[in-house]
Amino acid sequence: MTRLFFILSFLFCCCVSKAQDSVVIPVDPPKISSIKYTEKDIQVDSRPITTKHFDKNFKKKYTDPEFVYEYKQPEKNWWDHFKHWLANLFIKLFNFKSVKSSLNFVVILFRILMVLIIIALIYFIARALTKQEGRWIFGKSANKKAIFYSDAEKNIHLLDFEKLIKESIEAGEKRIAVRYYYLWLLKVMAQRNYIEWDIEKTNSDYLYELQQPAHKEEFMYLSYLYNYIWYGEFEIDDIVFRKTENRFKNALKMFGNG
Repeated sequence: MTRLFFILSFLFCCCVSKAQDSVVIPVDPPKISSIKYTEKDIQVDSRPITTKHFDKNFKKKYTDPEFVYEYKQPEKNWWDHFKHWLANLFIKLFNFKSVKSSLNFVVILFRILMVLIIIALIYFIARALTKQEGRWIFGKSANKKAIFYSDAEKNIHLLDFEKLIKESIEAGEKRIAVRYYYLWLLKVMAQRNYIEWDIEKTNSDYLYELQQPAHKEEFMYLSYLYNYIWYGEFEIDDIVFRKTENRFKNALKMFGNG
């Protein structure tokens, strides 16, 4: 039985190999006849051609961060180097966790300093303005004080100095009250013919016109007080003002009584 199986297998293999030999493999591929086109087959596009151009400023539309594909770190200037140097210094002094936290502290510190500097400048400017003759320029009585500073010397014979001095003292303006006292004294001296009033004259001119030594001495001292208080541009306390006021009142009586 085994022999019969081997014989049948041998015959089958021989048949298969013979069948493979009978297959014919073509050497050359089949030829395709060439395709010929005529002029009628060509389609010509006769539609008008519109030339398109980019806008001149088209790049401005693409300046947003979304269109930046290559980020370039900006160059550091001297201010950036100074802030980083200060940040590194603060890291050593205050034990910051990172350079970034120290740098944030430096930025906040500079902002606070800038605000303080601006406040200080505003304060000094306001103080300089109020120290001028128009101290109440921001107050309700600005017009009234402006008239005094521009026209008081011209109209000393028409002014009610008692009323003006009282109003100045009530407003806390002792320097202005001293100025009114001095102008009031000049008014009385001119009315009693001790001097000839002239807006262009100086204190030395009036002193030269006085004849009596007592009058000269008193006027010289009061002129000193007036220059010290008025042109010194500083506040005086109640004690100094009362002494000055009493001295002017005595002088008004002296020149008023003749």
